[in-house]
Amino acid sequence: MSTTMTQAPQILDGKGLSERIKGEIADEVQAWMSRGHRAPHLAAVLVGEDGASRTYVDHKVRSCARVGFESTLIQRPADITQEELIDIVHGLNGDPSIDGFIVQLPLPDHLDAEAVIEAVDPAKDVDGFHPVHMGNLALGMPGFVPATPAGIMTLIERSGIETEGKHAVVIGRSSIVGTPMSLLLSRAGTPGNCTVTLCHSRTKDLEAHCREADILVAAVGRPGMIGADMVKAGAVVIDVGITRVEDDTAKRGYRLKGDVDYDSVAPKCSWITPVPGGVGPMTIVSLLRNTLTAAQAKLQP
Repeated sequence: MSTTMTQAPQILDGKGLSERIKGEIADEVQAWMSRGHRAPHLAAVLVGEDGASRTYVDHKVRSCARVGFESTLIQRPADITQEELIDIVHGLNGDPSIDGFIVQLPLPDHLDAEAVIEAVDPAKDVDGFHPVHMGNLALGMPGFVPATPAGIMTLIERSGIETEGKHAVVIGRSSIVGTPMSLLLSRAGTPGNCTVTLCHSRTKDLEAHCREADILVAAVGRPGMIGADMVKAGAVVIDVGITRVEDDTAKRGYRLKGDVDYDSVAPKCSWITPVPGGVGPMTIVSLLRNTLTAAQAKLQP
């Protein structure tokens, strides 16, 4: 990749691409229903009153309507017990009208999120978090890919970004984003075939690793932690972080900020995602795609 920039960075417009993909999914749903099938049905379980989670779930519900899905929102108070939440999961597992469902994370601290994820039927786990899907991903076998990494890969592919032989650095090792992202970038395929460095909170000299990246994926949830001095000229920068930062001048009293200091980093990049409007919308279309796949899989022998 070039070490000097000769033009302004290109924006990885997840919002615009997601709308085009929703149109494609809507056409597939229409064709699916014209063959006598019912509309795919996605359910979401929302626990507590976290504002960011509520906003995200609302986006998912509106997106379902946009593509012709049925949707169900199940809301419960933050003091729900582990047993009560698991009962809801089991009920959704056994409901033949539900093709896929998610339990919105994060959950309140007293709940065991890992146990909840493991209780979800893998056939309906359209978030792709179940150990079965994580194992399939590690082995290169078919399964639901976690929605955010899947969305990023689609964004890279549809934007025509070359990945083969590139050095990708992923910051963050969560099972939701960082670890599956590193697997997807390294596996054989297009996009893929990267040499991947996975960094985390115990990585020594993080800045030096970042400066070696042709493709830098930041997924740690620390606003503005990636500055211009951590990015080499011509890099592709993908900002997964999205944090509410208090701002009295903003209409809502806060603004959304990513892990990357966009204003200083963007001039050095070949491509960069904005926040908001980059990775977030692509996460939702990946969730829709997984749900359609789940509905169609019911008819497979």
